[in-house]
Amino acid sequence: MTLLDVITKASASTEPHTSQADHPIVLNTDDIFFNLKPEVENPNPTSLVNPLTGWGISQTDAKFIDLSKKFYTKLNRNLKDIHNFNKEEFIGILNPFLEKIREKGGIVIGVDPNDTGYTSVLLEKVGFLIGRDVLSLVLEACISLEIWELLEVLIVNGLVDHSCYPNLVVNIAAKKRSDLLCLCVKHARNLGSVELLCILKYFLCPPKDSYVSMVNVRKEWESQALLAIENAKLGKKSRLAKEASILLMVAYDGFLDPELCLHYLLASNNVDEVILSSLLGKLVGKELMNLIRYLGKWLKKYERFPQAIPCPKASSALGLKACDWVPKVEDVVKCLGFVVDENFSSLMLHPKFCEELKSIEGVVSSLAFEARFCCSMANVIEKLRAEDIQS
Repeated sequence: MTLLDVITKASASTEPHTSQADHPIVLNTDDIFFNLKPEVENPNPTSLVNPLTGWGISQTDAKFIDLSKKFYTKLNRNLKDIHNFNKEEFIGILNPFLEKIREKGGIVIGVDPNDTGYTSVLLEKVGFLIGRDVLSLVLEACISLEIWELLEVLIVNGLVDHSCYPNLVVNIAAKKRSDLLCLCVKHARNLGSVELLCILKYFLCPPKDSYVSMVNVRKEWESQALLAIENAKLGKKSRLAKEASILLMVAYDGFLDPELCLHYLLASNNVDEVILSSLLGKLVGKELMNLIRYLGKWLKKYERFPQAIPCPKASSALGLKACDWVPKVEDVVKCLGFVVDENFSSLMLHPKFCEELKSIEGVVSSLAFEARFCCSMANVIEKLRAEDIQS
């Protein structure tokens, strides 16, 4: 069958694709196109279409597909009877599958199979060779069986398909895994407004049992802050380390566990102005109050510590990745502006909201004055530079 025949047959098919795809992996196109040859010995150079022969999937890809199909079928059957399926059984079929993929792909992982984190390392190293359908099923198994360490590997390494995130976020929130929600914000690309709203509402009014997993988030911020202080003491890139230590101190001290989680959302590239405005317009009551208090804390921090400035280089130079997730003062001001714009009527009608806004009014005025002063100074400096160049 020629390549044209394959495409024609696929496009002519009217059957719905309800089952797993025939090719559930990303095919190696180099092997495929290398074997394509003209159907006739001397093709017409003026013809727009010249039939080709030799279309076929490489032997390696064919083995990947076969392994994936067998694993998919077996895991899918087990998940349908989830009450009689446990973590040990899942790992028992996952490891052999990953090992075969590793072997066919010629990948060396350098970890002993008896090590505790063997499956996590295996999934991290060979996950990119596994098709979307299979990974989605593995994702479902991890959630159902609460195998959080493997779910973390899938999220952090970008192995979760974009279409899976709506259900994933809802399921993680239902399981009260706050730390994994933070990972979704950090590592998922283009989260939808539905997922972001779910995460925002979760952190603004977290369920009672969710604080246990938030401890992991606090520990991460704390370890990064301590590392920054240690670097500053040792004199490693002294100025950068000091700036980073101040920034992380400001981001850590005085914030509650859910608020530390909110840092990721406020600093995320997933949230543009349109999405942010939409999200804030859907908050009510206690959610709004907690958000205003959180933003108020940030404004007071930036007023008290004007030396707290963004440190984008600290992440790569000092390993202080948390610096990338500290909301900038403009992020805070923009968010507060949207809160007022989207909820002005309700804010004015409730005394508690009015009191909270009045408490940060002075801070906003102070920051605005400083901004105007800095702009004036910047203009003076630019004029002096221009005059210096002319002279």
